[in-house]
Amino acid sequence: MEKEIKINFEAIPSYNDLTEIEKKLFDKAKSVRENAYAPYSNFWVGCAILLENGEIISGSNQENAAYPSGLCAERTTIFWTSANYPNVKIEKLFVIGAPKDALTSAPIPPCGACRQAILEYEAKQKDEIEIYFASLDGEIFKTKSIRELLPFSFDASFL
Repeated sequence: MEKEIKINFEAIPSYNDLTEIEKKLFDKAKSVRENAYAPYSNFWVGCAILLENGEIISGSNQENAAYPSGLCAERTTIFWTSANYPNVKIEKLFVIGAPKDALTSAPIPPCGACRQAILEYEAKQKDEIEIYFASLDGEIFKTKSIRELLPFSFDASFL
């Protein structure tokens, strides 16, 4: 038996179509990308998170010669956020990634490990986190929950 999986996402045509807070998140993710430490992959990623209290937290990917000791921008940011704001909900997560010197890029979604980590924080806070992934030049995709990008998810219900 075959079944079809549909992934629901919204394409936001350009930066100008974002709300003011979404523009702040885009700008922060793009600028913090410059703080990435990625000498091995040369792929620089920035992430910005909006908390329900209005705080914006950001982070970038951090690599290590002893693979897989480094961390993606999304996990760096979400783990720091949870450690420092353990009871504050995450509303939105914005990610932008591209090779270091790229002038344009395609929208890059979170990797599988990051999707699993984001899923854990949705479960922890009992609420969805809007996920935005964008190109350097403002092509943006948005999902209402990480479950849209991880349809066969593994969570605590299996344990």
